[in-house]
Amino acid sequence: MSRLDNKVAIVTGASSGIGRATAKLFAAEDAHVVVGARRASELDSLVEEIRIAGGQAVALAGDVRSEDYARALVALAVERFGRLDIAFNNAGTLGESGPSTDVSEDGWNEALAINLTGSFLGAKHQIAQMLVNGGGSVIFTSTFVGHSFAFPGVASYAASKAGLIGLTQALAAEFGAQGVRVNAVLPGAVDTAMYRDMNDTPESQAFLTRLHALKRVATPEELARSVLYLASDESSFVTGTASLVDGGASITRT
Repeated sequence: MSRLDNKVAIVTGASSGIGRATAKLFAAEDAHVVVGARRASELDSLVEEIRIAGGQAVALAGDVRSEDYARALVALAVERFGRLDIAFNNAGTLGESGPSTDVSEDGWNEALAINLTGSFLGAKHQIAQMLVNGGGSVIFTSTFVGHSFAFPGVASYAASKAGLIGLTQALAAEFGAQGVRVNAVLPGAVDTAMYRDMNDTPESQAFLTRLHALKRVATPEELARSVLYLASDESSFVTGTASLVDGGASITRT
């Protein structure tokens, strides 16, 4: 039996990177997947990839900052597949970077709205549906930045992602007795489009590589496997965790 046999999952930020890799892995493990992101064309191509591989998926494009969108993703999962068991709230943004004294209020608010509030709104409606089913697993994408490592110039990103750890713990404590587990994955550097946009020089890439004890960055598929563990019954006694999947960046500074 596959690890997610007949489970129903929502994955946000699914158009690329960690979200896309996770949606494909969930489907390969026989989950029925609802994928969300802002780019409809990328979602459509993902659904087609999953379908060709023998999986089941549907897409709904939208903005995680909208509570109506959070509600609609859950409604789609129930309408098409009858229930909701897993939610991977992965959508995120680096936000406005630079010295904190120069960051605009709009830039600060955008990072918090997407990374923290969007995840909260998603979980609010996902957990409500999971309680109907008798439980489920909610997973957030945080980061090692703001947890065990600080970079200058990314205050809104670090603060919003650190806030997700607090949200993880609060929700885990609130709903654990009702069968809902809530955890966060904390990646180090991952070879995604965002990573390549941020690090477009050999010097920058070499610097980030050296930060990790493994002396390399992760692939999206490596992060997806960690998310799969938290989504599956293999982690049935795991909740409230901030799971570092950072290649040892939290233990080295060289």
